[in-house]
Amino acid sequence: MTGTLHPSVLWAMGGIVAVLVIATVTIWVIDLAKPGLDLGELRARIRSWWIMAAVFFVALAFTKKISLVFFAFVSFLALKEYLSLLPDRPSDKTLLALAYASIPIQYWWIGTEWYGMFIIFVPVYMFLALPTRLVLLGETERFLRRVGTLHWGLMVTVFAIGHVAYLLMLPASTNPNGGGAALVLYLVVLTQSNDVAQFLWGKSLGRSRIVPKVSHNKTWAGFLGGVATTVALGIPLASLLTPFPLNEAVAATLIIGVGGFVGDIIISAVKRDLGIKDAGTLLPGHGGILDRIDSLTFTAPLFFHFTRYLHGG
Repeated sequence: MTGTLHPSVLWAMGGIVAVLVIATVTIWVIDLAKPGLDLGELRARIRSWWIMAAVFFVALAFTKKISLVFFAFVSFLALKEYLSLLPDRPSDKTLLALAYASIPIQYWWIGTEWYGMFIIFVPVYMFLALPTRLVLLGETERFLRRVGTLHWGLMVTVFAIGHVAYLLMLPASTNPNGGGAALVLYLVVLTQSNDVAQFLWGKSLGRSRIVPKVSHNKTWAGFLGGVATTVALGIPLASLLTPFPLNEAVAATLIIGVGGFVGDIIISAVKRDLGIKDAGTLLPGHGGILDRIDSLTFTAPLFFHFTRYLHGG
């Protein structure tokens, strides 16, 4: 372990643990007060949050190389889950190997801080390689759908999530308040908090649905309440974990709040197209990996480029 986590990162981690403790105790109290109430799903969600938080903290506490391996593994699990959902899942082992091989290659560019290759490898080179392989196989049936869904999956699970990992590689001067680890923590905490806040506001006050054909649970109250909560939480956290002054903190929180909502409903649209409710069962109470990182697929690239543009790297 590095043993050099910035005090601001440690304080933020402590805050997350405190929230989880409060949630756990609250469930315990409710269970005592109303023993007949079914809290099984909520308990499962909180247990999963404990596990995810612990794994995430450990990943950040080790060296950058270990952290990159962790995020690469997340990309692998997400891509594997995504491919398992496709009705036109590629059967050619070489094509699948090519897709999976893009993960270590992409994270190699991140580890070597080769920004140019990181930013074009999946969008350009994999975009060209995948259809070329199918053409060499002589397979043209549902060609566009098969190539498009495979490349889109790589963009979501490898390219987008890779932006979280690349935050760790930004120069220390980019963020004096904890470096890349603090930026990752800020992004992930706000993205997940935004998801929870939108759910709670929607359940409490939601009446008018935004995109009923895509998701019945997404309401204007949930969206606006979630964004407002994200801004309210993100501004004080910005002074602890980021280099952002007030105006940039407001912009960053709006990016995360709005971007997280869009990422969520886009993955919802994918699941509706496939006729499924959850992408998997790996995370009890949450569903699969894609169900948990759906918002992050949008917030990570947006937040990364916002930070890099304003503060160098």
